[in-house]
Amino acid sequence: MVVAALLWVCALPQTDDAAKFSAAWKANAERQTLAVTPLDSASEDSIVTAASRSTPEPKVKPAAEPAALRSSAEPFQPVPARAGRRDETPRQRKTWYGLMTAGHAAAGFDAWTTRRAISGGYGREANPFLKPFANSNAIYAAIQVSPAVMDFLGKRLMVSQNPWIRKVWWLPQTAGASVSLLAGRHNLGVVP
Repeated sequence: MVVAALLWVCALPQTDDAAKFSAAWKANAERQTLAVTPLDSASEDSIVTAASRSTPEPKVKPAAEPAALRSSAEPFQPVPARAGRRDETPRQRKTWYGLMTAGHAAAGFDAWTTRRAISGGYGREANPFLKPFANSNAIYAAIQVSPAVMDFLGKRLMVSQNPWIRKVWWLPQTAGASVSLLAGRHNLGVVP
């Protein structure tokens, strides 16, 4: 990070150097331009050409003035911001936080009922990813991975560039919370 900052600072042109370079460039450009004077009256519409001998003369006279060359030391125009990325509204943000809370609470409820059913000997963990954590308190942390993934997915859908995807951003979080609640309800029914 320090190296990147140093490279960025060193790449910026200094204002004094830029002014000196711009003045020298303009003076050099004036010295290199020659005017062709007509030798007779028939060649009056000849054009002003550069001193370079390898440059061919144009066949037609340009209607407009040639574009002025810009020095590379002069500042450039800023790039406009990309309008494709959309931010969420305050209402969507509140709904997202509410669904996030509901999803993680439902996952905690599922973990509690699963641990209760397994420790009482009334059932076993069917999820192969959670089976190693089922007999310890680590199940409370391990079961929170799925709601976190659903939160991330819901947030990405909320700011998507595709309009029909933005309309269904709430589905992953709602589905995850519903599945956790149904699993917890099932676990409560297993324990007498």
